[in-house]
Amino acid sequence: MQQMMGDMDIAFPNLGIYLRNVPKTIMIGNFGIALYGILIAAAMLTGIVIAAHIAKKTGQDPDLYWDAFPWIVVSSIVGARIYYVAFMWDFYKDDLLQIFNLRGGGLAIYGGIILAVIVIFLFCRHRKADPRLFLDTIGHGLVIGQVIGRWGNFFNREVFGEYTDSLFAMRLPVSMVRESDISPLIRQHMEAGTNYIQVHPTFLYEGLWNLMVFVILLLYRKRKKFNGELFLVYLAGYGIGRAIIEAIRTDQLYIPGTRVPVSMVLGIVIAAVSIVTILIGRKMAGAGQPAAAKAETAVNAEAVEKTETEENAEAAEKTETAENVETAVKTEE
Repeated sequence: MQQMMGDMDIAFPNLGIYLRNVPKTIMIGNFGIALYGILIAAAMLTGIVIAAHIAKKTGQDPDLYWDAFPWIVVSSIVGARIYYVAFMWDFYKDDLLQIFNLRGGGLAIYGGIILAVIVIFLFCRHRKADPRLFLDTIGHGLVIGQVIGRWGNFFNREVFGEYTDSLFAMRLPVSMVRESDISPLIRQHMEAGTNYIQVHPTFLYEGLWNLMVFVILLLYRKRKKFNGELFLVYLAGYGIGRAIIEAIRTDQLYIPGTRVPVSMVLGIVIAAVSIVTILIGRKMAGAGQPAAAKAETAVNAEAVEKTETEENAEAAEKTETAENVETAVKTEE
């Protein structure tokens, strides 16, 4: 690999991959469209298409999900921005207009999920739908959307980790990354005469992890015992992965007054709560099954008894009719 990189180049030296002129934007005339935005839009659209497909496959109304789509999109973006700004307040407090500058980056997925879930409960209440079943259905689309969306970070040259010389080590020109994302450890490993940093591609790690979570959801569907369980599996799976990956990221958001990454703590808490809720929910669902089975048996027994009674009555009626006919014949004779 060469010692000097072009400003728009990205390399994976240990894989022997060198990508030249990787764009950040697509130009249409004099107007530039960020690839990050295009991929986020593609992620959202793909997510709702998957959710609508699963809804149709499971006997639900796909239109319900398309009707909710605009509300989910707006709430997820607003929530993601509020979350980010809240934990980066020192940066925004002196220039409040920058809060609305989404082109400058700054969306946090947990904020988007939290507000979107609240909006989904309100939407389902209005439409008299089960919000837990709704969340189960969109969980598949959400995690695939995250896989696609993370590639927006690739084109933005962001969401990377500390220095590494592992198989997936990624090199980025210093001129194309935020200075605040370059940690002391990364600087220590910058070789003299070079213009790049070498880091963990944590966006790739998270994308692969989310792909695994998607496969788990597909396999788990037949084991589901209560509505909401699949979404809890998603939260647990994503929370564990995010907590692990967050430990090596350099663009962390911290709990105010500490150096503790908020997304790491939130990931652990959400994963733990989700796992406990799944265990309790499955136990309660299992306990309810015998009662349901008894009720079903009683209903079946009642139906059988009713049928037998009706059959006996019908047989008795036929016998009585036959006897009456025979008596009438004898009388005529």
